[in-house]
Amino acid sequence: MELGLHVPDFTWPDGPGALARDLARVATAAEDTGFAKLSVMDHVWQIGPLGPPEHEMLEAYTTLGYLAGHTKRAKLLTLVTGVVYREPGLLAKAVTTLDVLSGGRAMLGIGAAWNEQESKGLGLLFPPTGERFERLEEALRIVHQMWSRADGPFEGKHYRLAETINSPQPIREPHPPIMIGGGGEQKTLRLVAKYADACNLFANPQGGPAAIKAKLDVLKEHCEREGTDYERIRKSILWTAPITPDAAGGDAFADQMAAFAEIGVDEVHVMPYGGEPDVYIAGLGEHVVSRI
Repeated sequence: MELGLHVPDFTWPDGPGALARDLARVATAAEDTGFAKLSVMDHVWQIGPLGPPEHEMLEAYTTLGYLAGHTKRAKLLTLVTGVVYREPGLLAKAVTTLDVLSGGRAMLGIGAAWNEQESKGLGLLFPPTGERFERLEEALRIVHQMWSRADGPFEGKHYRLAETINSPQPIREPHPPIMIGGGGEQKTLRLVAKYADACNLFANPQGGPAAIKAKLDVLKEHCEREGTDYERIRKSILWTAPITPDAAGGDAFADQMAAFAEIGVDEVHVMPYGGEPDVYIAGLGEHVVSRI
């Protein structure tokens, strides 16, 4: 099982003036420790479970570009981009640029968006749920078209592109992997089966592997209907519970992940809670990375 580091918080002890230095150090430490992926949230304000809206939040794709310059191997992505925050053509271009400049290490993490407060706060588009899912499917079609040899128009209900020219194309072949976040059984998992290379589901000790297996069973059914090879889709989870980065916490976490691996989970993204992630990275490196 691969381990990813998700950085959801930038309210660090030395403040904004030291964020560039501290973030570079964290990225290097994570990669050297053995984390295979680095991700950030695509939010413009901090979200409720992690802090008040006015806490520090960096723009996602600027941050990933910065991380690309301070790493060599780790894959880079958002968990996940809200589809209505960027026009799909521009989003495809941003991920392409990240892929080219990182040497083929970009992924597209995308979802239907949910944070109405920040959207209205900064004047971002936030239509009703049904329309957001319609836009998500159109965006996925646009991204696939831009990451192909087709450069003609796209005519959808919500998006209309006169030409889908995308030069240069991504380095990663056939294109940067697409991960869809969320576990909605009727819409989200159907879109995973039809358009994506990976899914990302929320996991915690209370729900355990049984809850994730139920979602994966639904995904498998969608794959059968869509004619998609279920096995080629990577199954990832975002671990939402704190992990104590010591021997006891590491052992407990590794045992929990073994149960998820048994049901087909390929990777887990973990996140430090509060403060700079240095101690967290070092503890997981010592007690977890070699065991999962």
